[in-house]
Amino acid sequence: MSWFDGGLSESNKFISMLVRQAAKTVEGVRYLESMLDRVDAQTIEALRALADDASELRRVLIDELHRTFITPLDREDIFNLSHCCEDMVIYALTTLEEMSILKVGADDYIRRMVELVREQAQELEAAMLRLAKNARVAGDHAREVRQKEREVERLYRTAIKDLFARATEPALLPALFYRREVYRHISNMSDRADSAANVLGMVVMKLA
Repeated sequence: MSWFDGGLSESNKFISMLVRQAAKTVEGVRYLESMLDRVDAQTIEALRALADDASELRRVLIDELHRTFITPLDREDIFNLSHCCEDMVIYALTTLEEMSILKVGADDYIRRMVELVREQAQELEAAMLRLAKNARVAGDHAREVRQKEREVERLYRTAIKDLFARATEPALLPALFYRREVYRHISNMSDRADSAANVLGMVVMKLA
C-alpha cells in the first residue's frame, strides 16, 4: 500500500487494519441505505454477515494489539477507532432489524439521515487512508464527519417535532414511538462516527 510509505516509522499494519475496518463500515452503511425499502429476512441476514465481518476485523486487530509492544499510534486511539467502526455497522444492522420488528417503513427523514451517515463513513475511510502521509488532510476529513453529525442531529430533532405534531389520537401513539426509535438508532450511528472523528482529531494533533 504505497500511500503508507513515509510518515510513520512502524510497518503501519494497524493503520492498514483500520482502513479495512473503515471500508467495511462504508459497505455496511451503504447496504443499509440501499435496502431501506426492501427490509426482509434476506436483507437483514446479508447485513448481519457484514456486521460479523466487521466484528471479526476488530477481534483480529485487538489480538494484534495484545501481541505488539510498539504501535504507530497510541494504543487507546487504535482501540477506540476500531470500536467506533464496528459499532456503526452493528447500528446499521439493528436499524434494519428494528424497522422489520416494529414495521416502520422508510420516510424522507430516515433516507436523508442514513445518507448522511453513509457520507460520514466515507469521510472516515478517507481520513484513515490519508493518516500516515497527510495527517492534516485526515483532520479535514474528520471535521467533515463532525459537520455531518450536526446535520443528522438537526434532522433528528425536526423529525421528532414533525412526528409528534401528528399525534392527534391515542391510537396513533405506538406507531409514532416505534418510528422515533428508528430515528434514534440512526442518530446513535451518526454519534459513533462523530466519536471516531474526535479520536482522529486527537491523533492528527499528535502526528502533525
